[in-house]
Amino acid sequence: MAIQTGDTLPNIELQVMGEKGPEKVNTGDLFAGKKVVIFAVPGAFTPTCSRAHLPGFVVDADKIKAKGVDSIICTSVNDTFVMDAWGKAHNAEEIIMLADGLGEFAEAIGLTQDRTASQMGIRSQRYAMIVNDGTVQSLDIDEQGLEKTSSEAILARL
Repeated sequence: MAIQTGDTLPNIELQVMGEKGPEKVNTGDLFAGKKVVIFAVPGAFTPTCSRAHLPGFVVDADKIKAKGVDSIICTSVNDTFVMDAWGKAHNAEEIIMLADGLGEFAEAIGLTQDRTASQMGIRSQRYAMIVNDGTVQSLDIDEQGLEKTSSEAILARL
């Protein structure tokens, strides 16, 4: 069952790229005591994700943070190196590029999708959440397109 508004996010160990290479981070630490926007994409460097989803959050990062958001997190079922390269390719300095390499976070919150028919394996669904101190305040999922999960949609909900 998918996570819902009012639920607490699980505590999962994932990775981000640090100064000396991949570093383990705990999702509980990323959300504790903070207001966070987290959005997920099916894959780094994929067309919609690279042309619109991540770039929208890069452009709107300051506006989102001006609404009281402490951090913006982008996650995908990709490894740390891919997430780091993708973030650098889009100048995503204001966004935490969170690698869910094994899909553990996506699975724990019930938001996976099977993309094996297109050779992508099990991936995260495209979603966006507003999280307060680890509790989901708002959750939207896009089956296609970015109507509900774009940076503009998040700004409208903040």
